Amino acid sequence: MGRPEFFLYLPQMRMEIDAVCERAQAAERSGFRGIAFMDHLAPPLAESSPMYEAMTLATWVAARTTDLVVSHLVLCDAFRHPAVLARQAVTLDHASRGRFELALGWGSIADELSAYGVTTDGPPERVTRLEETLTLLRALWAGGPVEHHGTHFDVTCAGQEPTPLGSIPIVIGGTGPRTLGLVRDHADWWNVPIYGLDRIEELRPSAGTARVSTQHLVAFVPDGADRTATLALADRRFGGMAGGPLRGDAAELIDAFGPLHERGVDRFYVWFCDFAPPSTIEAFGAEVIAAMVG
Repeated sequence: MGRPEFFLYLPQMRMEIDAVCERAQAAERSGFRGIAFMDHLAPPLAESSPMYEAMTLATWVAARTTDLVVSHLVLCDAFRHPAVLARQAVTLDHASRGRFELALGWGSIADELSAYGVTTDGPPERVTRLEETLTLLRALWAGGPVEHHGTHFDVTCAGQEPTPLGSIPIVIGGTGPRTLGLVRDHADWWNVPIYGLDRIEELRPSAGTARVSTQHLVAFVPDGADRTATLALADRRFGGMAGGPLRGDAAELIDAFGPLHERGVDRFYVWFCDFAPPSTIEAFGAEVIAAMVG
């Protein structure tokens, strides 16, 4: 069994771009493998809050880091035509020298999609659209002529250049039968939602060869921090979320991550309850990542 890797999940709301970059640079020097942003037209449950666009921000952060992988949890398929997304992904792949991962989903907030006039399609139609997008991405990245006639897209073109530097990794999350089929056929990473963790072994054969990742909200108590205050802040901000955050100091978090890694989870997306100031990122790197990754 190899060592696990950690990504910083950083929803880019109520945060200036310089603050985002500061956190990304702290993550890079603290042992995080990558950083992932969210992709929405308005922040969930905080629609009037300021927020920056996902692909543009990822490009900006890639230009201000050296080794950090940039990605999302996840890009919404319905926001971008596949030909546009293919161009964006290859551009960021080249600009970052291969440090971009394409994480893609079919859209989890129907009200957002309808409010902004994106689509009123239900989940079955959105899954079909995502399937077509993934097929078109592969075809466009191959560099040759493309002819595709589907439910959502009719594309006949000479292809796109340049092609990816190598193979752009694809991340898909979910546990439904159709989504798992997309994971099996297209994904390098299968992101398992918290509610599906108890079914990893049951569902694993349906996910093909994709490696497993999970996302965790984390209330981390660094060495010397005020435990009561840290956990109270987490409860105040996120106490209403189903399942709640992982809570505790480095030893307690290692005890939580370790068994999941033994069950096949190779990547952890960490979403800090304190909105990830550099001090928290650095302490987590020194106390948790160093112990688990070396």
